[in-house]
Amino acid sequence: MLPRGRPRALGAAALLLLLLLLLLILIGFFLLGGDLACERREQRRPGSFPCALTPRVPPDGHPSEGHPGHGRSDCVPLRPLPRKCELLHVAIVCAGHNTSRDVITLVKSMLFYRKNPLHLHLVTDAVARSILETLFHTWMVPAVRVSFYDADELKPQVSWIPNKHYSGLYGLMKLVLPGVLPPDLVRVIVLDTDVTFASDIAELWALFAHFSDEQVIGLVENQSDWYLGNLWRNHRPWPALGRGFNTGVILLRLDRLRQTGWEQMWKLTATQELVTLPATSLADQDIFNAVIKGHPGLVQPLPCVWNVQLSDHTLAERCYLEAADLKVIHWNSPKKLRVKNKHVEFFRNLYLTFLEYDGNLLRRGLFGCPSPPSPEAEQRALAQLNEEDVCFEFRQQQLTVHRVHLTFLPHEPPLSQPHDVTLVAHLSMDRLQMLEVLCRHWPGPMSLALYLTDAEAQQFLRFVEASVVLSARLDVAYHVVYREGPLYPINQLRNVALAQVLTPYVFLSDIDFLPSYSLYDYLRASIWQLELGRGRKAALVVPAFETLHYHFTFPSSKAELLALLDAGSLSTFRYHEWPRGYEPTDYARWREAQAPYRVQWVADYEPYVVVPRDCPRYDPRFVGFGWNKVAHIVELDAQEYELLVLPEAFTIHLPHTPSLDISRFRSNPTYRECLQALKDEFHQDLSRRYGAAAVKYLTALQQPRGPT
Repeated sequence: MLPRGRPRALGAAALLLLLLLLLLILIGFFLLGGDLACERREQRRPGSFPCALTPRVPPDGHPSEGHPGHGRSDCVPLRPLPRKCELLHVAIVCAGHNTSRDVITLVKSMLFYRKNPLHLHLVTDAVARSILETLFHTWMVPAVRVSFYDADELKPQVSWIPNKHYSGLYGLMKLVLPGVLPPDLVRVIVLDTDVTFASDIAELWALFAHFSDEQVIGLVENQSDWYLGNLWRNHRPWPALGRGFNTGVILLRLDRLRQTGWEQMWKLTATQELVTLPATSLADQDIFNAVIKGHPGLVQPLPCVWNVQLSDHTLAERCYLEAADLKVIHWNSPKKLRVKNKHVEFFRNLYLTFLEYDGNLLRRGLFGCPSPPSPEAEQRALAQLNEEDVCFEFRQQQLTVHRVHLTFLPHEPPLSQPHDVTLVAHLSMDRLQMLEVLCRHWPGPMSLALYLTDAEAQQFLRFVEASVVLSARLDVAYHVVYREGPLYPINQLRNVALAQVLTPYVFLSDIDFLPSYSLYDYLRASIWQLELGRGRKAALVVPAFETLHYHFTFPSSKAELLALLDAGSLSTFRYHEWPRGYEPTDYARWREAQAPYRVQWVADYEPYVVVPRDCPRYDPRFVGFGWNKVAHIVELDAQEYELLVLPEAFTIHLPHTPSLDISRFRSNPTYRECLQALKDEFHQDLSRRYGAAAVKYLTALQQPRGPT
């Protein structure tokens, strides 16, 4: 007979042994087994991931019962990241004005998270190249290279393929990248313009390490039933492996693609399928999937979180459990931000964060990675400025290189005409309300520079899209110069707008002025009558007037204007504040004039003029308020432009709240001293450039005078 306490002791020992056994099983599971919820089919292939990285949605579209890991990325193994300063290559196809804006948002999201140098390979049309080349040149992001490839040269390679997708021919160009990109380029990440990063792109690049020797393409499974052919009756998609793959994010082993004869492979496949199919519905994606269907060993499935697809009928919700899972968001529905999705507010806010993010903050360098010194002389000069200088603000602002986004909105320039004139002006957010009324007064082309933050640029976009008047005027080119610094870079803005003019002549105006209704036609006729196109150098003066009334009837003719002038409703511009700037126009003579008449340059004269588009540029040293137009008229006179006043022309200044810069000029003695210093430097430069011819300007400008 056993002692009474022995059964209890044996029971406790058995329980302890059972717990130890369970602990050993768990340890073995984590060391050897991985996540049992992951499927094992990839383990049998060399070079594959140790468990399934793409959620396996059964053909019925419903997750398997008792499969808690379905649609998750928990089983993704840790991957070694690229070397600290390894250069990562990214290719993007981009065409047109709107897509160029999308590229910038995409690039912002990449730059925000990236820790490696980037080389962007951009396949663009002429419009996108002009926009993006200027943008990246002025953005000056450290450790970012940009190369451009002409999309128009590639069109013959894909134009034979009928395509119903809204991207047109450009949606097929990813197929030809292996033959377009440099032959020594081995790996590249290819992105659609409608993706947004939520993680470091180096993590995506690291997935190249998991390719087997045969695999050449990395793709995420398509997260809809499109290729299953059951979305609607008679739906007949292109062939695909299971659900197929989405090509919004692609990893390409370019060296292997070239070795396998990729060009012949995809062309043969497309030709065969087009015998029975009328066209591609999803552009390059259909052809990639048809190739993979016939050659499944070419593809390496990628984790679904690297292409979370927000299309109609998406199954993307099965790919993630929380925000931390997300890596790349793909707005692959034509509805874009308006797509219906359970978590669309979260995705939309992520996108809007980068859309309105201050791109200047992304100019940060990469710690520990060598970066070549900036080639820009302005940047070197900025580094040498003395912050204790009382005029430091002025010195800094005139040397600042602003990001410039040319033709921010779709623009269709008019057909070239020998005497055509473009109105040139600049504005900031507080003057947007002038645009509609200006369009009503000036029916011709305009080139406008807008000084905005990234967030304000989006407000401006919505403002134009909501305006029937503005959205109909495709001959108005809007160029966004992004805000940076405390002073308004007025002459830099004018130069940006002036440089983009396509007509032979320009009317150099300001946004607060409304030209007479007939001025556009009158200027073109005057240019022809004065034979300015035959070598005659002339600046046509448009007399300026102003009203202090916010509501008044705009004169339709010179006679009506003179009546308003006599009634006191109008006055000559700045008659009370700065008469020297406009008196040389000789308004008394203008009242009676029937033909253009010549006036002489006088110190401080600053009329609004019409000149050839190759006229001297504005002096960018003048920022804020003061002397910005005066200096330009001096340049015109120094280069022997005649000043001819037009007898039927006029423009009227409307009242507005004083700008911050003019308030500072009036209240701050230091501000005025710094302006005087800039004028003195301008005089010295005149002497160097024009020698003895500059004496008259130096004599006339010796005494300090009033404002601009």
